[in-house]
Amino acid sequence: MKEPKYIMAKGNGINIQLAEWQGDGDTVLCVHGLTANCRCWDVIADTLSPQYRVLAMDLRGRGLSDKPETGYSIEQHCKDIVCLLNNLGLEKVIMMGHSLGAFITLVFGAVYPQYIEKIILVDGGGKLSDEQMDNVMEGIKPSVDRLGQMFPSYDNYVKNIQKAPFFQDWSPALDTYFKYDIETVEGGIRSRIKPENIQEESVNLSKIDFLEYYHQINCPLLILRATKGLMSPDDLLLPDNVKDKMLSNIRASRCADITNTDHFSILFNQHEERDRFIMEFLME
Repeated sequence: MKEPKYIMAKGNGINIQLAEWQGDGDTVLCVHGLTANCRCWDVIADTLSPQYRVLAMDLRGRGLSDKPETGYSIEQHCKDIVCLLNNLGLEKVIMMGHSLGAFITLVFGAVYPQYIEKIILVDGGGKLSDEQMDNVMEGIKPSVDRLGQMFPSYDNYVKNIQKAPFFQDWSPALDTYFKYDIETVEGGIRSRIKPENIQEESVNLSKIDFLEYYHQINCPLLILRATKGLMSPDDLLLPDNVKDKMLSNIRASRCADITNTDHFSILFNQHEERDRFIMEFLME
């Protein structure tokens, strides 16, 4: 697995850290999920680089980016991305987002189309019903619950995380990702992410009607969909009715089901089918 180098860029009044996997082709900007960080893209970046240059950002409040007390909304993330693209001198990028990052990517592509060449949404970006969203939030609860907790060591931290059924298939990529997530403080270690920031993010997310943005997307768009739920068949991020509405309302969109994956394994596991769909889409 290739190790990235790190870049610090200017967001909207804050510093944003990015991991960079160098490449000769177009730049792919990757945006992570609600409680994630830039290292969740290691496996996919390993496939894309060096044919493409891959940049994966730490959203504000995550990883090694600045953590202001407020400003956790999709609108603010989009403003951060505009600033960092300008700071890095990038006129156009391919944008890929997972989970919350898919929603950010969708809105960014609609509001700032001049920066976007193509879009890839990884298991996210769909308008869910209240019941569907409740199922999803229950499914990702183990990831959210680690925030704010103190653990005596990294081993204890990992053992707690591995209780979640979707993290049973532990891998070096997951280990790297969670090691990047922690900080050492008096009394032990904890996630770098503050739970109050995620709470603000979740409240702001619930206020947005993403259907409003579908018709504004004009570039080619690929949806990669996990076929398994996290805890049950009812906590899919993109159930059939949601996926169908996206395809019928977003121009030049298509969907690829990534077999035998859930919301996390679609990102962290090696998967030839996923990589093939991505590469074929990028090379068109």
